Amino acid sequence: MERTVPYTASEEVELYLRTYYSLLRSSSDVQIRTLEEVHSATHSLLHPGARDEAPDLSAFIYSILRLPECIVQADHVVMGQSAEMFRQEGIGAVETWQPVSARARRRRCYFDGESTLACIVASRSDIDDIVPLLTAYQVEWRKLYRLLNRLPADFPLAEVETNAEARASLATALKMNLDDLDRLRVVWGSAFVTNLERIARKPRRLRVRLLSGTLNEYRRATHAWWENIEKAVPALRERPVYFVSSNTHSLVNLFSGFALQHRDRLLQFLEETQDTALLEEWVGIQAQDIPSSQENFLYYVLKKFLQTSEGAAYHQMRLEHERACGITRVDSRHYFDVDAQVIDLARVRTDWIDPRIADQPLDALGSSDALILNIDYPLGLAAYNILSEVATRAGRILGVYVMGKAATLNGVIGDVMIPNVVHDEHTRNTYIIRNAFAAADVAPYLVYGTVLDNQKAVTVRGTFLQNATYMDVFYREGYTDIEMEAGPYLSAVYEMYRPTRHPVDEIVYFDRMPFDFGLLHYASDTPLSKGKNLGASSLSYFGMDPTYATSLAILRRILLMEQARLAGTEKG
Repeated sequence: MERTVPYTASEEVELYLRTYYSLLRSSSDVQIRTLEEVHSATHSLLHPGARDEAPDLSAFIYSILRLPECIVQADHVVMGQSAEMFRQEGIGAVETWQPVSARARRRRCYFDGESTLACIVASRSDIDDIVPLLTAYQVEWRKLYRLLNRLPADFPLAEVETNAEARASLATALKMNLDDLDRLRVVWGSAFVTNLERIARKPRRLRVRLLSGTLNEYRRATHAWWENIEKAVPALRERPVYFVSSNTHSLVNLFSGFALQHRDRLLQFLEETQDTALLEEWVGIQAQDIPSSQENFLYYVLKKFLQTSEGAAYHQMRLEHERACGITRVDSRHYFDVDAQVIDLARVRTDWIDPRIADQPLDALGSSDALILNIDYPLGLAAYNILSEVATRAGRILGVYVMGKAATLNGVIGDVMIPNVVHDEHTRNTYIIRNAFAAADVAPYLVYGTVLDNQKAVTVRGTFLQNATYMDVFYREGYTDIEMEAGPYLSAVYEMYRPTRHPVDEIVYFDRMPFDFGLLHYASDTPLSKGKNLGASSLSYFGMDPTYATSLAILRRILLMEQARLAGTEKG
């Protein structure tokens, strides 16, 4: 049949991809310097000022937040699929190195304390993330190096933290406004002056190496990840499973009721912190002047509390509480960074769960043999590897539910998008789905945003691998939901009930699937309007609200499906 697809991969982006993959085939290090020109030529939407003399602070900060802090010291980045791979290639026992992490990207990394950063990669998508991040970081570092070295010899760089006049002069010399310099100062914190001095001493010369990029190694890493989960919960092999890709906090909080049972201690902690903004929020919620959910608020305060030294004592208490209601956490610390939780529906304490779920008839759950396998959402193609492994090794799959962040081209931060069409840039397939969710399933629990159903989503290959032309083509074709996991998940879903491998460059209709399928995205970025991202606000309520609204929709759907199954009927 005739078909018009949003073909958007510009020649510049394709050239960038071909360049770094061809270089990474080498058994030696690749100089990031060789990628700077092709990176700049892509005119990335996240790095529009790559070729300007003035620093592109937004791109620099974006990279800083998604690379471990030790990147200011490291000059050698090595990527591999497992710790064993690093040992085999002579890099060393990286698990004995210092574990390091980025603030805004979940990836298992280790630093040798001197110059080498080791990153465990789960799929090709990690490479499409790391390489452009390193390149953007080095491009902007080198700009700052040149500008810092034009300062007068007696410029008081060491005093810019405490001297407002010196800081204003520095901002002018670095061709940025004072607000931008202060953004960098906030991101670097106490290391602000130290890092500026480090930049002034030498230009950046990062090197990167990929130990193995074979599909077999990614499969091997995924298999080891699954065996760790299966060892912790052997029942996964035989019992029916609802698969959920979300995060490691919302489903557990909703089911366990731990935060709600410790409400008094959490509110006491809130008083002790003297956090004016949070206290005002709580007073407003209690007075019903603010429409926020008190449950969501307590879940947020619990997260803050557990990060304190006193809260650390509650970690074991929380684990014991969760085990008592059928929740098992499985840490992935020896594998790529995707933790898992297994929830035994028969052991759920219906008197503990969130009141927004408790309004359903739950008595039949005691006779359920089903498990919920919830994983911390992976990046890009790792989603395909993981769901394919789960479908092969676990018991009967009863449902697949995917919740994740996305950029929106027609909404605002905090909105929820429910697509029924997904175009996948990896396979060039356009998937047409029957989504288990509609606006009415999410809207009752969403306070600040809007639910947009019947949307069209596109799965992109990487955050830097997009430019304005790319986005404009999608927008004109009606694709307004931009994310990274839906396409790979749908490729795995295809293979879960069809006798062949997923196709390429086709329209694929999903009909009469033998399991339930749902896809929910919440907006964390507005790239066309250059809106700030989800992590910019201090309270994070724009994140809490859609996260729990979509989590509630997923759990209510699972419970509805399970009650129908136990009653011997189907729920459509």
